[in-house]
Amino acid sequence: MTETVEQHFDTTVARDQRIEPRDWMPDKYRATMIRQIAQHAHSEIIGMQPEGNWITRAPSLRRKAILIAKVQDEAGHGMYLYSAAETLGVDRAELTEKLISGRQKYSSIFNYPTLNYADVGVIGWLVDGAAICNQVPLCRSSFGPYARAMIRICKEESFHQRQGYELLMTMMRGTEAQRQMVQDATNRFWWPSLMMFGPPDDRSPNTGQSMAWRIKRHTNDELRQRFVDMTVPQADVLGVTLPDPDLRWNAERRHYDFGEPDWSELQSVIKGNGPCNVQRVAQRRAAHEDGAWVREAALAHAAKHADAAATPDGEPR
Repeated sequence: MTETVEQHFDTTVARDQRIEPRDWMPDKYRATMIRQIAQHAHSEIIGMQPEGNWITRAPSLRRKAILIAKVQDEAGHGMYLYSAAETLGVDRAELTEKLISGRQKYSSIFNYPTLNYADVGVIGWLVDGAAICNQVPLCRSSFGPYARAMIRICKEESFHQRQGYELLMTMMRGTEAQRQMVQDATNRFWWPSLMMFGPPDDRSPNTGQSMAWRIKRHTNDELRQRFVDMTVPQADVLGVTLPDPDLRWNAERRHYDFGEPDWSELQSVIKGNGPCNVQRVAQRRAAHEDGAWVREAALAHAAKHADAAATPDGEPR
């Protein structure tokens, strides 16, 4: 009996093999992958802003070089991911338009301000740490181009996390004012970092199907627990206090218990009401508009060379 395309898709996923762009896939799978990859790409591009804001105010040439390299990496991650999304039949110009018009989202964490230089380190430690927990399993995502893009991204994100932690260790060995800066930044970014994994499993409409299709390998709550278990010992070494009075080791579960994030805050930020939502999108829109002449010049240059490569009868050389 000949296997149908639907059966072949199901078998490929069940065998833990990759779905490739030319393979048949359900429309909902394609739409889910476009939504997830686009949101991830947008997050990398918008995520350049909070830390890029500190490049000109970095305290030393070394710190400035590190920060420039990290922001450059984030731009590269966005490009890898837009390329992966394009294999599904969408255009990155279309995705950019959806971002700057508010029709597609990016990670809620980037709608919080960076108020002091310690925020740069805490973003590396907590935000990139949460991203690593979330993204390493995506290296085994069922969609091939996404999984392959994630391998390099995760390696670089791991380096960013270590850079952030090293910065915080340096500041914690400094003055009392520097230690207070680190604690303040930790207080502000802890709960938003926990929200990065998405709503609780019982309120997450997409988790079940994404798990069935092996796009995701762990639920939101599983990943959040993994992040907490990883981060608490690191906070102890740093000498900072995580701002959760319910945080304690549960010997029976062999995991840390922790408090409930304010999910109403997450929903408010997602709806565009976070501290920096308007600012982040406005800056991205302005950058896109300011760069229009570059895109036009590149297209004109490519068209000129395409014409020059054609013979008089219109056939390519």
